Amino acid sequence: MGVYQVYHKERKSFFPKLNITISLILINVILFLIIFPLWVSSVINENLFAIKPSNIFQGKYLWTFFTSMFMHGGFFHIFANMLSLMFIGSLVEKILGAKRYLSFYLVSGLFAGVFFVLSSLIFKSDFNLFAVGASGALFGLIGLLVFLTPNLPVYVMFIPIGIKMKYAAPGILVVLWFISIAGDVPIGNTAHLGGLLCGLFYGLYLRAKFPNKIKFISKQFS
Repeated sequence: MGVYQVYHKERKSFFPKLNITISLILINVILFLIIFPLWVSSVINENLFAIKPSNIFQGKYLWTFFTSMFMHGGFFHIFANMLSLMFIGSLVEKILGAKRYLSFYLVSGLFAGVFFVLSSLIFKSDFNLFAVGASGALFGLIGLLVFLTPNLPVYVMFIPIGIKMKYAAPGILVVLWFISIAGDVPIGNTAHLGGLLCGLFYGLYLRAKFPNKIKFISKQFS
């Protein structure tokens, strides 16, 4: 029994604990390096991986609800998202634990995709506009932190002073929406909003179910 226990401990230490955030970043980067060159050289079409309302309404390429979360539209796009995921995701992973964090990340991304598609129907926008990127899932994490760490100071878009998470989250959304309208930049604002709402709902649920724990977490990150 003693030998088994020693071996078991050694085996556990030999295989390091999986870091979900790092794994997600690696998956995104690897897929980008493989797919992006094929996309820009017209070897493959964005219909295969990007979520597009016109396809979804026809019952085509339904897997893009998932694949769109792991593809990006350029180097700055993936750099900004992965840098954000490194900091925000690492914090949420520590709070929620690996399994719950991964599940919530994926659900947020899927909900953002659904919201993007339904919004195109509600607002009568171009059904052929497509969306890619981890931003929807990222905004889910941000929305969750609004309730878990509302007073956590964060630094947004090179602003040298920390802004509390409860103000930074909606602020980022508004700024990106303004940039997309003023500069005619293709930004998936409705997908961001969908992810943020998903995070807010989950944050409300956790706060109602675990009030003492959430209060403790909030104090730790104030």
